[in-house]
This record gives sequence, C-alpha cells and structure tokens, in this order.
Amino acid sequence: MKKTDVRHENALGYVQKMLGYHFKQSKLLQQALTHRSYSALHNERFEFIGDSILNYSVAKMLFEAFPRLTEGELSRMRANLVNQDTLSQIAAELKVGDALLLGTGELKSGGFRRPSTLADAMEALFAAVSFDADFNTAEAVVRRLYAERIRHINPLNSGKDAKTLLQEALQARHMPLPKYRIVDQIGDVHNQQFIVQCDLGETGFQTEAAGHSRREAEQQTAKTALVWLEKNFPSAKNRKK
Repeated sequence: MKKTDVRHENALGYVQKMLGYHFKQSKLLQQALTHRSYSALHNERFEFIGDSILNYSVAKMLFEAFPRLTEGELSRMRANLVNQDTLSQIAAELKVGDALLLGTGELKSGGFRRPSTLADAMEALFAAVSFDADFNTAEAVVRRLYAERIRHINPLNSGKDAKTLLQEALQARHMPLPKYRIVDQIGDVHNQQFIVQCDLGETGFQTEAAGHSRREAEQQTAKTALVWLEKNFPSAKNRKK
C-alpha cells in the first residue's frame, strides 16, 4: 500500500473515532468525503440530507436546553451553530481535511483547508451516517459534536460562545486575535484534563483554564480573557461618560 493510501486510511479511522461512529459501508464514508473535483460520485447530494439532519438535531438540543427562549431567539442561536464557520471548526477538530478526496487543482489550491469545503463535508458525513445506520444514529453524532458548544453558549448573545465573543471583541478594538495553546495534560486517557492558555498578545494578558477536552478548556479561558478585556479596554457602550 502506498504511503498516501496509508495516510488516507489513517485519516478515515480518525474521523470515525471522533464522530463516535464506525461505518459498516465504507463506500458511504468515502462518498461523503469526496469533492466534486475528484469524482462524479461526490458528496453534494449528501449535503442536502445532512443539512436537514443538522438543523433538526441542533434545534432540538436548543429547545431542550433553553425552555424559556422564544422561537426567534432559538432560531438566531441555531443560525450561529449550524453556519459555515462552526461546521468548518468542527471539521478541523475531526481532521476532516486530511481525509478529503480532492482533484489535483483543488488540492493544490488548498481545498482541504477551505471552510466551505470542510463545512459541506461535515453535512455530508451526517447524511452518510443516517444512510449507513438510521436518523437516530446520525442525530446522536450531531449531539456528541455539539454538546459542549451548546453547554457554553450565552443566550444573551444570540448563542455565541466565549471564544467567538472574545474574537469579536478583539476585532472591534483592532487588536490581534487570541492565541490558545495546551500547556499541560493531566490524567489517563479516559479521565484526561487539558490545561489551556489564552494569550492576548500585545496586551500582555495571559490566562489558563482546565477542561475535560481542549475545547472546554479554551472556552473557560476565553471567558476569563473576555471579562479582563472589557474591564481594561471597555467597549464604547460600557465606558463611563
């Protein structure tokens, strides 16, 4: 087997591990990760189904998590969770780009990193799971991937999580984006804690937080950084007159 084939197989294994689902029909997984530039048997039709699965599953999670919110509020929160940015972030966490099958031109132009391509592949994966198993299994996959995100969103900010709010706050102040890095990992594989540092660069502020996943720790440290930023560099609406 060629090295490229081995890398692709390893990437497929990692994607399935992170999804929490192992495909019985590998051809469905392959098609979900095939770009139209690579083959006529690509993932665009899968996206159509995957989009519906994603929207329903996230809507139901929000409905359960925020019983006091109105339909409009829930809709705005869902929009922030199922958009291209969030889907491409999830795809990056799953290393979907490493498993994509792309045409030569698309590969050379960096298609494996393109947010729209990654987001489309995620939707296609949800559809592929439903075809390989059933709707409930696909919904369970979405729930696993979105559980922490929904746990950390602030309903007062249309469902935006702490990392997103911190990024927007820094951009509004014309400051560089934060840098996150893992400074330590504690415990065994099944009970691991990640210690993550958030560095606000030119401000000189750094903070650390712990979580049972890298994302959870990043969200916690972003919350602390956001509070510090607003206190020391208040936005126009919060400045004292």
